[in-house]
Amino acid sequence: MSTATATTRTRTTARTGASAAVLRSEFRLFRREPATIFWVMVFPTVLLVILGSIPSFREHDSSIGGQTLVSAYVPVTVLLAMIMAGLQAMPQVITGYRERGILRRMSTTPVRPHALLTAQMGLHGAAALVSAVLSLTVARTAFKVALPQQVLGYLLSLALSICAALALGSLVAALSRNQKVANAIGSAVLFPMMFCAGVWLPVQAMPDALAHIVELTPFGAAAQALNGAATGGWPGWTHLGVLAVWTLLLSAGANRWFRWE
Repeated sequence: MSTATATTRTRTTARTGASAAVLRSEFRLFRREPATIFWVMVFPTVLLVILGSIPSFREHDSSIGGQTLVSAYVPVTVLLAMIMAGLQAMPQVITGYRERGILRRMSTTPVRPHALLTAQMGLHGAAALVSAVLSLTVARTAFKVALPQQVLGYLLSLALSICAALALGSLVAALSRNQKVANAIGSAVLFPMMFCAGVWLPVQAMPDALAHIVELTPFGAAAQALNGAATGGWPGWTHLGVLAVWTLLLSAGANRWFRWE
């Protein structure tokens, strides 16, 4: 019994050490991707600065509850980072590893392919989180936008939004045989998701019928949840529920169709 226990512990330790090594390696590779760093971590804040530089965007608008347009766009820029990470960055990396046979070769080592997937999801999720902090900081310092008043609700909405975005990216990676297909699918889904997030028109300013439809999508629900928490209310349970359901459905689909080779 003690020998079996010791062997199990040794294997667990080896796998843990191997997973940590994969994370360090993927982090080094991630830092060498300036395009990913820019589009995920920098571009959303740059967009916010551009919009905030327009005088009319700093005026209060009764159609969106008396907020300024720039404050309404803060949740949008936060979501934009998640969309770029989930649809344009992570699937291409994972499908590239599959295409080059890296996942297949990893299965013969103490490192399991899911360690690489976990590292990729963690890195892109962290990048989206850094982008969110940067957007909130710039909005506060440059445009006097109030920080989220319901902090716990905002953090919960942020966490669920990141999970939904990464689950969507995992599904795209699962359905794509190679990087070209991943790029095609990601691009096809990108613009509808950007619209639902409110990139062209904040969800709060949409006609009621359209807003109700958009709120059933992951990023439409996320935009409403983040905005509700930012203005001091608890995010709507319906919006949180939509995010949770989408995360479960997308994750189940990715698990069902994902192939290592």
